[in-house]
Amino acid sequence: MEAAFFDLDKTIVARSSPLALGRSFFNEGLISRSALMKSLYAQLMFQLMGADEGKMERMRQEAAKLTEGWEQEKVRNVVTEVLEKVMSPLIYSEALELMHDHRAAGRLIVIVSSSPEEVVEPLAKMLYVDRYIATRPKIVDGRYTGELDFYAYGPHKAEAIMGLAEEAGIDLGSSFAYSDSVTDLPMLEVVGNPVVVNPDKGLRKLAADRGWDIEFFRNPVSIRDRLPRLRTPEVSRNNGIAAAVLVGVGTAWWVSRRRAMASDLA
Repeated sequence: MEAAFFDLDKTIVARSSPLALGRSFFNEGLISRSALMKSLYAQLMFQLMGADEGKMERMRQEAAKLTEGWEQEKVRNVVTEVLEKVMSPLIYSEALELMHDHRAAGRLIVIVSSSPEEVVEPLAKMLYVDRYIATRPKIVDGRYTGELDFYAYGPHKAEAIMGLAEEAGIDLGSSFAYSDSVTDLPMLEVVGNPVVVNPDKGLRKLAADRGWDIEFFRNPVSIRDRLPRLRTPEVSRNNGIAAAVLVGVGTAWWVSRRRAMASDLA
């Protein structure tokens, strides 16, 4: 079996996913106005400058302090309720098309993200991917402690990928990995077909030196707008699996239509 491993932020979605949810957390009373302003500033810097190892570590520490005491179930509910509205318009159409192609080729689709699993899991369901690897916050009595059980970052991503490969019988030498950041170099090196997407300066130079493919994603597309039925009460939190299937079918339809239009124009 082969697989395609996708980083999340700036590879599948155009922004940092936790930061993009900052306003929703503020509206639900999880963070203060000053914390929201810091989140918006950090999001801007992430978008313009990327995130090196030092920035990622500072973001991790700040996020840990910020989330201490949060109720895990409340966070899950907030993310689930606003996911389509906040995150759907940020998803790159090029990433959707790649997922469609890999799925058609029989490959396992896996999201690998340093974002917390409370964010990654519902997004993975919305995109109808097979598996995900994400950061796991430490939870005691249903609340965040401000510590982590597992940090899906740097070499830890590669270790988790190798663990999944052993469990699922994945041939990493024939598999693919996609990421934008030089901090994901271990993840890219663990597969036979690394591809860099919207790379930061460090990763772009490495990719050029090693002859890796470089892709630029520029076109976010709103799944919510293309599949309005996902917003109806009948397809809600209680019908997550059905919604995921609809998204998968809708994505395949959209990709095939896009290619047909391109053929007509050729």
